Amino acid sequence: MGFVWDPGLTWWEIGGYHFTVVGEGHLAYWDIREHPASHPNIWEFGLTPVLRFVKSSGSFRPYIEAGVGVRLLSHVDETPDRSVSSSFQFADMVGLGAQFGLRQNYQAGFRFQHLSNAGIKHPNPGINFSEIYLQYNF
Repeated sequence: MGFVWDPGLTWWEIGGYHFTVVGEGHLAYWDIREHPASHPNIWEFGLTPVLRFVKSSGSFRPYIEAGVGVRLLSHVDETPDRSVSSSFQFADMVGLGAQFGLRQNYQAGFRFQHLSNAGIKHPNPGINFSEIYLQYNF
């Protein structure tokens, strides 16, 4: 689940596209089904500023995006042999998507995300996610 704040900033108009930034708040649930699981239910809380290069007009507005944020995990041990060592994690992501609809209130996209504690504590195995998302803007 996510919450997005769009301050409506735009800059560097280039060929019908522009740069913008949005802020995202995240709440995620990890369902660890591997046995034995040390903590089969892990909660993730996070904040990420996201930079987008988006089409400036039209009913279908594709974009590319990238962001680096922070995450806080409820537990660090997934299984007895796999731990992320630290509840504090960094999350970097890249993706692509599109805004659409009469008022641009729908979005759909794909992201690749990597979580890691950046070597703050070892072991630091990191974890990767591929995400498909759908969003409705109120």
